[in-house]
Amino acid sequence: MAGMDPVLQMRGITKRFPGVLALDDVDFDLRKGEVHAILGENGAGKSTLIKILSGAYSLEDGEVYLRGNRIFIQNPKHALELGISVIYQEFNLVPTLTVSENIFLAREPMTVGKLIDSRNLTSNAQAILDDLRIELNPETRVDELGVAMQQMVEVAKALSMDAEIIVMDEPTASLGESEIVELFATIRHLKEKGVSIIYISHRLQELPSIADRVTVLRDGKKIATCEVAETDLNELIRLMVGRRLSEQFPKVAVPIGPEVLRVEGLTWGKKLKDISFSLYRGEVLGFAGLVGSGRTELMRCLFGAQEYDKGKIYLDGSQVRFKSPRDAVKAGIGLITEDRKKQGLFLGLSVTENITITDLDQVVSGVFIDYSREKAVGLDYVQSLRIKTPALEHLVRYLSGGNQQKVALAKWLFSNARILIFDEPTRGIDVGAKIEVYNLMNELVEAGVGVIMVSSELPEIIGMSDRILVMGNGRLTGEFLRSDATQDKIVECATKG
Repeated sequence: MAGMDPVLQMRGITKRFPGVLALDDVDFDLRKGEVHAILGENGAGKSTLIKILSGAYSLEDGEVYLRGNRIFIQNPKHALELGISVIYQEFNLVPTLTVSENIFLAREPMTVGKLIDSRNLTSNAQAILDDLRIELNPETRVDELGVAMQQMVEVAKALSMDAEIIVMDEPTASLGESEIVELFATIRHLKEKGVSIIYISHRLQELPSIADRVTVLRDGKKIATCEVAETDLNELIRLMVGRRLSEQFPKVAVPIGPEVLRVEGLTWGKKLKDISFSLYRGEVLGFAGLVGSGRTELMRCLFGAQEYDKGKIYLDGSQVRFKSPRDAVKAGIGLITEDRKKQGLFLGLSVTENITITDLDQVVSGVFIDYSREKAVGLDYVQSLRIKTPALEHLVRYLSGGNQQKVALAKWLFSNARILIFDEPTRGIDVGAKIEVYNLMNELVEAGVGVIMVSSELPEIIGMSDRILVMGNGRLTGEFLRSDATQDKIVECATKG
């Protein structure tokens, strides 16, 4: 049971950026041994509040108290010394080092001769992993681990620095259902040890299972703090977006047109095994499956980003074989990738440049770019997708994760593709923006576009798909019409492989 006295208090926190009031007199407190979730749409101020707590941003107005004593956090190193650790969505690990080397990076035990004491390094790391009940060899290289175990290494690293407060930023965004169960078990164990956790997530359905309290931010202001047990999903959504979302999945019925894509016997090593299916115009075809089932690998093959060993792909009845994504784009296929930062965006380019880069012919006059036309395009998508950016010229690297995802979506909408592949399209996007993405999918299928949606969120798959294909261990293990699909049926098929 969490203690009632706060271990952390943030009072009147205000932060301004040029042209933006990111936080406006925000109060927040955290009790010992509790999980306190922070909710809000993209741009609500969640990341700014956490960066102030972590020392990444300086505090302009307001006060921070730790165990009743006022503190002035100088920088991230100082925050760690105070016992405050942040596990970001993009992990801060060195892939080529071992688990133990990452846990104690720059704090390794040394021998008398000033060499790293490898034996103590390994045993100290093993003791922390054992305490967390994590079965993991400390001598394993981090790049050999899956996302879930890399996250556990981050947790172990935080505990090795005696963290009393751990911030988890979208901790389940890249995890499958079984991995989420394991993470929640670790979080409950941390609570038992008296560790306090700030939990940031867009997956509201998780909160009853893991959070004690929730604070909602909107447009830089604190809206409310509630006991999770005393509120419900609809009320949290209303607090976040300022209105009720009566229809979470606004699926529209569209007449299904002719076949636009056919795949026959697609095989790639041990990743994909004899995959066959069709996609029709006006259809949303959902792909479900556990992490590692082969869904993302299949999409990369369809998009020309990965060579496959055998099989055939047909577009409108004609066989094609793409040598590169450029060929796929020319043929009218777009891929909204799962990894927006590495594969979906040019982080050093502006918002507008990222949107128009898929089809520069639309904004070229002669041999030069018509910047007024390009700006008009950028403004149109920024407004329609509610992309929060200080300016159209703002570099994409400086946007929040959710707004980066919206830019990645906008560039493919601009390309006028006839087949759009959405790989985890709403990952890291708030509940209000999800509705906008779903409505855009409705507009696409009404226009005759064929949509493939890969998602780890089963309610989303069932709510927005016309048909659902289930993958397990590189094979298709089930197919359902939307009217017949249930979460239990999909999970059963997903575990067959």
